[in-house]
Amino acid sequence: MSTAYIVTALVTAACNTFSGFAAMTRLAPIMRTLGPALARAGVPESWLFWPIGALKALGALGLVLGLLGVPIIGTAAAAGLVLYFVCALYTHLLVSDFCPQFYLAIVFLSLAVATLALDPALVLVTSP
Repeated sequence: MSTAYIVTALVTAACNTFSGFAAMTRLAPIMRTLGPALARAGVPESWLFWPIGALKALGALGLVLGLLGVPIIGTAAAAGLVLYFVCALYTHLLVSDFCPQFYLAIVFLSLAVATLALDPALVLVTSP
């Protein structure tokens, strides 16, 4: 397992843990900008616990499990986070909502893609 993968997976897991926690608990400083962004995108606030917050938190948990020795879970979690953030960006694009959350989703998508790209379970080993 490369250092680049470990660091990327940990950063991705930490960011998604915080984001999932903030969504599920409706953290006040986050809600000041997230509430209006949800309204513009047409996403009900009732989705903050499930699916928004829970899927981010579960993705983070899956990445950690992958680091702890269950590589298939880590790979699935990274792929799931990629899919989640592609869908989030698509939702914002549909309504031409280019708020700060849109750009933050690009950062989160980039982290998930990097984690998936560096995943040692996906590296092909060729014999010399």
